[in-house]
Amino acid sequence: MNTLGPGALKSPRHEPSGLDVPAGGLVCCFTGHRPEKLTRKEPEILALLEVEIEQSVADGFTTFITGMAQGVDIWAGEIVLRLRPRHPSLQLIAALPYPGCARRWPAAWKKRFAHIAENAGQAVFISPRYSPGVYRRRDQWMVDHAQRVIAVYDGAPGGTEDTIAYAHKRGVEVRLV
Repeated sequence: MNTLGPGALKSPRHEPSGLDVPAGGLVCCFTGHRPEKLTRKEPEILALLEVEIEQSVADGFTTFITGMAQGVDIWAGEIVLRLRPRHPSLQLIAALPYPGCARRWPAAWKKRFAHIAENAGQAVFISPRYSPGVYRRRDQWMVDHAQRVIAVYDGAPGGTEDTIAYAHKRGVEVRLV
């Protein structure tokens, strides 16, 4: 079953190369822990994320990439969508590891995922199917296309830490929340 809506996925890209970004536009992506691994409460994280996203908009960032995972990725995507009426130039890109990646999620998260997918301007599948390392490849793809990473990170080892390290290696600015 395809859990994605009709909006962004009218013509999704597989094994993407480039993005449709306005000339001179700056790109920001997100990384962070899933909800069960966070040490702070959701309302605090949401408030801090919104401040950081608003600051990025003020700094000239117009395109945001969400990796569409539960927690920080979904929350950040929702915030970008909520800010679009005030900032019509904002674009949201859904970077999906593979089709059906949310198939086994709880219904509430699936609904949020579908809302973002339906309202994102672009959707990109990193791989046509699940394979080991596909989430790492998704994270690296996002960093490779960004000039800034907004990271919700508490010091724990894992994918968020790896993404931050990769961004530093690539010379991409990291803003810790």
